[in-house]
Amino acid sequence: MTPALDERDRIRAAMERILSGTPQTSNGALTVVALAQEAGVPRNALTQRHLDLKNEFYERVKERGAAPDVEVRLRQKIVKLKETIANKNEELDQLRTDVPALVRVVNQLTLENQELREALANSNAKVIPIRRRHFRPDE
Repeated sequence: MTPALDERDRIRAAMERILSGTPQTSNGALTVVALAQEAGVPRNALTQRHLDLKNEFYERVKERGAAPDVEVRLRQKIVKLKETIANKNEELDQLRTDVPALVRVVNQLTLENQELREALANSNAKVIPIRRRHFRPDE
């Protein structure tokens, strides 16, 4: 048996084991990586030399009505990303609401500070510091 035929036979046998739910050397995922691991061949054997077997594998997975693991993981990631976007949009909306109020407060405080500085500059009162006396308990 030539290596190519042996390789194809191993891939077909691995395909059967994975699709029947009895993988021996892989995690049984419905992916090319798991199929290559189960068959004991490099992944590029499926992506370059035996494209027909790779396509057959995915067709059989599709016929079963099961989505490939890659698709399932990507769909889960999409859901998480959509949740993250929604949370960030809520946060952004809150910040957009808060900014005008904060600007008003800063303006008000700036005006008050300016008024206090003017009052201090126009004041004729002398400020005399009061020194604290230190009291001794024995006095």
